[in-house]
Amino acid sequence: MSDQSHRSQSDPPVSGDTYRPHVSPEASLPEFTLRSVVAGIIFGVLFGAANAYLGLLAGLTVSTSIPVAVMTVGFFRLARGFFGPVSILEANMSQTTGSASSSLASGVIFTIPALFLWGLSPSLFQLTGLAMLGGLLGILCMIPLRRFLIKKEHGNLPYPEGTACANVLIASESGGARAGNVYLGLGIGMLYKFLIGFLFLWKDRIYLDLPLVKKAQIGLTATPALLAVGYILGPRIAAIMVSGSLISWIVLIPLIAWSGDQLVVPLMPETVKTISEMSASEIWTRYIRYIGAGAVAFGGIITIVRSIPTIIESFRLGVNQMQARLGASSADPTGRAQEPRTDRDLALKWVGLGVLLIVGALALIPQLLGMNATLTMRLIAAPMIAIFGFFFVTVSSRIVGLVGVSSNPTSGMTIVTLLGISLLFIALDWTDTVGKATVLTVGTVVAVAASIAGDTSQDLKTGFLVGATPFRQQIGELIGAATSAAAVCAAVMILAHSYEFGSTELPAPQATLMKTIVEGVLSSGIPWGLVLIGVALGIVIEILALPSLPFAVGLYLPVSTMMPIFVGGLIRRFIEGRYRNDEEQLEDRRKNGILFSSGLIGGEGLLGVGIAIWAFFVDKPTGIGINIADPFNSLISLAAFALLGFILFKRTYIRDAK
Repeated sequence: MSDQSHRSQSDPPVSGDTYRPHVSPEASLPEFTLRSVVAGIIFGVLFGAANAYLGLLAGLTVSTSIPVAVMTVGFFRLARGFFGPVSILEANMSQTTGSASSSLASGVIFTIPALFLWGLSPSLFQLTGLAMLGGLLGILCMIPLRRFLIKKEHGNLPYPEGTACANVLIASESGGARAGNVYLGLGIGMLYKFLIGFLFLWKDRIYLDLPLVKKAQIGLTATPALLAVGYILGPRIAAIMVSGSLISWIVLIPLIAWSGDQLVVPLMPETVKTISEMSASEIWTRYIRYIGAGAVAFGGIITIVRSIPTIIESFRLGVNQMQARLGASSADPTGRAQEPRTDRDLALKWVGLGVLLIVGALALIPQLLGMNATLTMRLIAAPMIAIFGFFFVTVSSRIVGLVGVSSNPTSGMTIVTLLGISLLFIALDWTDTVGKATVLTVGTVVAVAASIAGDTSQDLKTGFLVGATPFRQQIGELIGAATSAAAVCAAVMILAHSYEFGSTELPAPQATLMKTIVEGVLSSGIPWGLVLIGVALGIVIEILALPSLPFAVGLYLPVSTMMPIFVGGLIRRFIEGRYRNDEEQLEDRRKNGILFSSGLIGGEGLLGVGIAIWAFFVDKPTGIGINIADPFNSLISLAAFALLGFILFKRTYIRDAK
C-alpha cells in the first residue's frame, strides 16, 4: 500500500497519471466478493426506499454515499468475528454497490408519481423496468468518460462526495470511522416516526394563524428527516428556501385573500369555492402552487443556461474521449494490453451492446414506455432517450465533479427533456393521455440516467483515490442499480396506495411540477398568468444575486415543510460559528452532524415506508386512542421537536463521536 494517500489528497493536486492511490496498482486484495456485494445491496435497498420517501415528502433527496460508506465500515468491523478481516477494497465495493440506489430514487420520484396523479395505474414491472434501464443507461454512458473525468482531470475536478468517502474508508483502517453516529440517528429517526406516525402520540404538524394579516399562516412539520435535511443543506440554502415559503404564506396568500374577498364567483382555476370561502391551504393548493411551479421551472432552466459553457465543453471533451477510447480499442481489441489494474474499465464493446439492448427494450417492450403507447411512439421515443440520456450523463458527470451530487441540477435536465419531447409530440399530434404518459416515462429514464451518472462518477473517484479496480466497481454499480430498482419502485407504489400523492402527507412536489409542465405544453390546461408570476419572481431573485432554484422550491412547498429545514440550518450555523477559527474542530463537528443527520433521514424514511407497508397489507394505523386537545398537543409536538434539535446539536458538538 502507498503511504502517500493522505498527502496526495491534501497537498496541491498531482496529475492523475502520476497519482499513487492508497492501495498500489500492483497489490492484490480481495475486492469483488460475495459479502461486499450483498452488504452493498442490503444498504442500497434500505437507503433507496428511505430516499424515495424523503423525496416524496420534501421534493429533494440527499446523497447516501458517505453514510453508506460509514455503515459499511461499521458493519464489517462489528462482524469481524464472523467474516474475518475485510479489505478496504471490499468496503469500497460495498459502498459503490449500495450508493447507486439514492440517485435512482431521485430520478423515480421526480416523475413517476405524476402517473398516479393522472389516475393511471402503472405496474411494478413497468416502474422497475424504467428505473433499472435508466440506471443501467446512466452507468454505461459514464464508463467511457472515466479515464478523462476521473483520471486526467484529477486535481481539477474535486468530486467532493467521492473524496470524502475515500477519506472515510482510509481512516477506517485505523479505527476512525463513525458508524455509531449513523446508527444512532437511524434508531432515533425510526423511534420518533413510530411515535408520531403509528401510535399518533402527538401530531406532526403545528400551524399558527398570524394576527392582523388576512389568512397569513406559518407552520412546522416536526419530523427528524426535515430537520436533518436542513443541517445537511446548511444555513444559507435553508434560509433562502424558507424565505420563499414565507413569501407564499405571509405575502401572496394574504394578497390573494384580500384582493378576492369581494368576488362572488370562483376565480380560475378554482371552479367551486370563492376566495372568501377558501382556507389558506386551499389558496395555496389552487393558486400558489402554479406560481411556485413557474418559479421552479425557471430556476431549473436558468441553472442549465448558466451551465451552458460547462455543458458544451463537457460534451465536446466527452465525445473526443469516446473517440479516443474507440481508437484505442480497435488497436488493442482486448483493451487490457498495458493497463494496470487500477485503470481497467469495462470493455467498450459491452458498453455499446448494453446501450443498444436498453434502447431496443424500451422500443419493443410495450409495457415500458407510456401507457398503451403505440409501436411508432416507442420507436421514436427510445432513440430520443439515448440522445438526451448521453447528453445529460456527460453534463451530470462533470458538474458533480465541481459542485457535488446534492447540487446536480437533475430537475433542470428533466424539465428540458420533458419540454423537448413534448414539443416533438405536439408536432406529431400526440397530445392525449397516452402521449402525456409517454413523455413522462421518457423523462423518467433520462432523469434516472443523469442522476445515477453523477453518483457513479463520485464512486469512481473514491475508487481512484483508494486504488480500486474500475471495471469491478462498474459491475458493482450495475448490480446496485438493478437490485435496488424493484425496492425503490415497490416503495413508491406502496406509498401511492397507502397515501395520496399531492396531499400534505406526501406532496410529491417534483412530480407534481413535471405533471404541470407536460399538461401545460401538450394541452395548455394551466393558468399561465400564475405561472408567469412565478417566473417573474424567479427573475427578481436572480437580479438580487441569489440562487433562484432553492427560493423557488420554498415558494412551491408548504411553509410547514420549510421551517424545520430552516431550524436544521440554524443549528449548523450556530456550531460552525463557534469553531470558525479552528478548521480541524470545525470539520470534525461538521462530519458528526452530517452522519447523524443522514441516520435521522434514513430512520424516518425506513419507518415511513414500513408504516405504508402495514397500511397496504393490514390497515392504516389509528394510534392508541389518546386524544390530546390543542394547544397542549401542539406544545408537546413543539417540545419533542426541540428535544430532537438538542440531540442533533449535541451529536454535532461532541468531538470525535463514535
